Amino acid sequence: MSSSPEATTCSGRCFHPESIEKARTLLPDFEHIKRLASLFSTLGDPTRLGILLALRSGELCVCDLSTIMSMSSSAISHQLRILRHLELVKSNKQGRMVMYRLADDHDHIARLLEWTLEYGKTHGLFMTMGSS
Repeated sequence: MSSSPEATTCSGRCFHPESIEKARTLLPDFEHIKRLASLFSTLGDPTRLGILLALRSGELCVCDLSTIMSMSSSAISHQLRILRHLELVKSNKQGRMVMYRLADDHDHIARLLEWTLEYGKTHGLFMTMGSS
């Protein structure tokens, strides 16, 4: 389904001062927008998103995540370094093992993941192969 240019642009120059002011008051400063974009960029990677979704179940080690994601331990470790740098996961050393969990004491990350899954279900992003 294609849309015409008219559907995405105004037919003439117009301004709605009240709407503009409301949008400006809701818009964070550009540095905050860049940090949020970085978060969504991170979540946009299937491996990192899969790791975060798996960690909703609780603490897991690299070997567990490697098995769950069907990837090498080194590939998982690399992604965990990125997630740790962005403070999305925390690690806890238990003897010779390092356990990972969501780094969110207030469940914001878990809720964001749940909302994402719910959005996907509601908007048909999880259709099975062969269904139309």
